[in-house]
Amino acid sequence: MILIVGGRASGKGEFAAQELGVRTVAKGGEDSIEDIMDGQWDCLRDVHLLVRRLMAEGRDPLSFMEELFEKRPEGVFITDEIGCGIVPVEKEERLWRENAGRCGCMAAARAEKVVRLICGTAVYIKGER
Repeated sequence: MILIVGGRASGKGEFAAQELGVRTVAKGGEDSIEDIMDGQWDCLRDVHLLVRRLMAEGRDPLSFMEELFEKRPEGVFITDEIGCGIVPVEKEERLWRENAGRCGCMAAARAEKVVRLICGTAVYIKGER
């Protein structure tokens, strides 16, 4: 598994396509949750948005992501870093931020590579280039 993290519009998708050869992309904010779990994709973008959708449906995002990581150990997972900004006032937003961060930690623990993109530049946090 490879985890790619970074701020919004930091070049995560472009890096996955150019450097990792990702061709088939599922989108956590758009594709059906069932297609994400069962579909044929190389890369799952917007994991943080998938977490939000799971929470809106009353599902446990940590359990779902654990199952997805087990099912797709070769996958590339892309998420925005959302925990570095201002702490939201709304309880639901804080809980989403917490769950998205926990899912990122779970992915990083399993991943053979963790890459952070900053201004389109890859910084390898875990694993070799």
